[in-house]
Amino acid sequence: MADVGPQALCAREPRVPAERLVAEMVPPPRFDSVRFDTYNPDPAQPSQSEAVTVLAGFAAGLGGAHATGSGKRRWFSKKPAAVSAPRGVYLDGGYGVGKTHLLASLWHATPAEPALKAFGTFVELTNLVGALGFQQTVQTLGGHRLLCIDEFELDDPGDTVLVSSLLSRLVEQGVALAATSNTLPGKLGEGRFAAADFLREIQGLSAHFRPLRIDGQDYRHRGLPEAPSPFSDEQVAKAAYATEGASLDDFPGLLDHLARVHPSRYGALTDGITAVCLTDVGPVPDQSTALRLVVLADRLYDREIPVLASGSPFDKLFSEEMLNGGYRKKYFRAISRLTALARDAKPLVSQ
Repeated sequence: MADVGPQALCAREPRVPAERLVAEMVPPPRFDSVRFDTYNPDPAQPSQSEAVTVLAGFAAGLGGAHATGSGKRRWFSKKPAAVSAPRGVYLDGGYGVGKTHLLASLWHATPAEPALKAFGTFVELTNLVGALGFQQTVQTLGGHRLLCIDEFELDDPGDTVLVSSLLSRLVEQGVALAATSNTLPGKLGEGRFAAADFLREIQGLSAHFRPLRIDGQDYRHRGLPEAPSPFSDEQVAKAAYATEGASLDDFPGLLDHLARVHPSRYGALTDGITAVCLTDVGPVPDQSTALRLVVLADRLYDREIPVLASGSPFDKLFSEEMLNGGYRKKYFRAISRLTALARDAKPLVSQ
């Protein structure tokens, strides 16, 4: 048994300074060690191998001076470097085909010190703008060699325009861009639907991106056992008390607590947590709650924190109306990631 009982996420109200938001713009722990040569392309999907080749070449091409040639860092040239178009790549594909693995590999492969490369999700980027302000964000990221944006979201017009404006300013300063997003589940196999949406929504930036289609099945379910069914309340509680660093919360109470914590702090909410144990999991009651849960699922997945739960299985969290609505990409991603974390949590239950 753990020396101390489980913590409660509901008891935490973290405060995150803006400096931490900037410092944490690196690939999450799950992707610390990924590289192009650790990506396992599906032999049946040649687009996956092609993406590795293109991205490796893109990274190598970023080894020269900053595109504007301006600034004071020692690697800037005195004259503006010739910039080959496009200056960005966009990875277009379904769920679990390894886009984040490839994006993180690009970050690692780009020949620049970590302080000159930034990696974050679309939500984290909008949170950074909220914390620093638009102009300060441009100044902070403007000297970077590369900005990687995972899970670019097209379902919020205001945020999309905000980020489009930000990227336009960064491109002017010579920052290379890379982004991922998901093809809608109902649109898989319909060519470059998501890429067309992406390039239209980011307006004048289209010329700066080369779309790369990555086909394939969700690797989280490829050749792996089905996710375990939910456990009993007693099993979850016992595992929480037996696991050092685990948290234990009832799911409805956690959903209420998330409404009182800004999503930019959800990563800090899980600091030091080794496993999240939840009782009484059930369908989320409304869209706002569902969207907050999506952000939490992303942060848990990034940090490889297993999730042990009782109640309803994770594929029953979102109503059919939600899964068929405008935010369905987010909900399918959350289901996929929580399912993977539930599988990771299975060994926590005593045999």
